[in-house]
Amino acid sequence: MRAMILSAVLLLPLPRFTPVLQAQGEERAVMAVVQQLFDGMRARDTAKMRATLHPEARLVSAGVKDSVPTEAITGWLAGIPNARPGLLLDERIHNPVVKVDGGLASVWAEYTFYLGDKVNHCGVDTFHLVKTADGWRIIDLADTRRREGCAP
Repeated sequence: MRAMILSAVLLLPLPRFTPVLQAQGEERAVMAVVQQLFDGMRARDTAKMRATLHPEARLVSAGVKDSVPTEAITGWLAGIPNARPGLLLDERIHNPVVKVDGGLASVWAEYTFYLGDKVNHCGVDTFHLVKTADGWRIIDLADTRRREGCAP
């Protein structure tokens, strides 16, 4: 009887954890790219920042002007080293939601942006990333910006 039960148990399909573990690994890899972007900004290391970006990356900022300005990411990068010397540029993300499907990933995260130790603005960052031969790269970065209701 024991042998029959054991045989029946061994024939049951095993749960498939491999895709879940792979997805978690991809999500971590995607978040590492986003984190590297902001680590580079804090260090004013535009080479480190550029390494996270696809060559055709763009920046979209909603809520800055009446329109929704889109710009090449190079303009934003050029401003990083020109910020006031000694002033920390610190964007901190919270509650990120990461989705990955094949070679496409998205991240939606609340953020608070600090100039030095003071809150400057906050909002939501969204990132689209594509998987390239060199790994995940940000192809699109969009954000909202507001100055009220920003909790440190």
